[in-house]
Amino acid sequence: MDAGQGLSTSEVQSIREALAAGRKPRVVFTASAGQIAGQVGQVIEVTDPEVSDEFVVVRFGRDELPFSPADLAVAPKGVTRRVVEPKPEPEPQESPVAAAPEFVLDTPRVPAQRQEEPKVEQTEKPPARRAVKAVKPKGPAGLTVTLAYADGEWTVAAQQGSKALAKPYVVKPAEALKMVALVDVPGVQEAVEQILGTERAEAEQQAEKLRAELAEIEARLAELREAR
Repeated sequence: MDAGQGLSTSEVQSIREALAAGRKPRVVFTASAGQIAGQVGQVIEVTDPEVSDEFVVVRFGRDELPFSPADLAVAPKGVTRRVVEPKPEPEPQESPVAAAPEFVLDTPRVPAQRQEEPKVEQTEKPPARRAVKAVKPKGPAGLTVTLAYADGEWTVAAQQGSKALAKPYVVKPAEALKMVALVDVPGVQEAVEQILGTERAEAEQQAEKLRAELAEIEARLAELREAR
């Protein structure tokens, strides 16, 4: 079976939709998956790619292991059988060895040489099986802190994985500027300073307008007092 070059973003999205509809799409392992390349598995879950690069969980034989999209490709149409493990296939070779005693009567040296070859093959099997079942431990879910500006207010929110740790709450512009200062990205800091500059100019205009209105009111009040 010819494995592809890995799942594309659109194919991963199609798999998510298939899982949501109750189906379990079949995939084939690519060359980057190692010795199981060309085998067929069944996707049972797609987790958060921000938590781990290996977020596509595939059922392969008795195991359910996470893989990256580069390790998988969409299985060709018509594939209905799922290969469990690649290693049990050499085991039928033991039957010819079992027939070796038939030749012991005539040529005892030849069976002795044939019996040594399966022993070498058996010593190579265990490392390959351990490599297939190796699973990287999952780390803690990623933490996302978001600073946002909308409708003249700055808000901060925090989320870990799919769990909201803190709902958006309002912070002062000065606090928002301090948070942005921690990020050494000039473009971001300039954008925040531009927003604060625009708000400052609007506030000064509004203050100047209120001062003018207050001056008019005080002048009117002074006239009324003189009229007594």
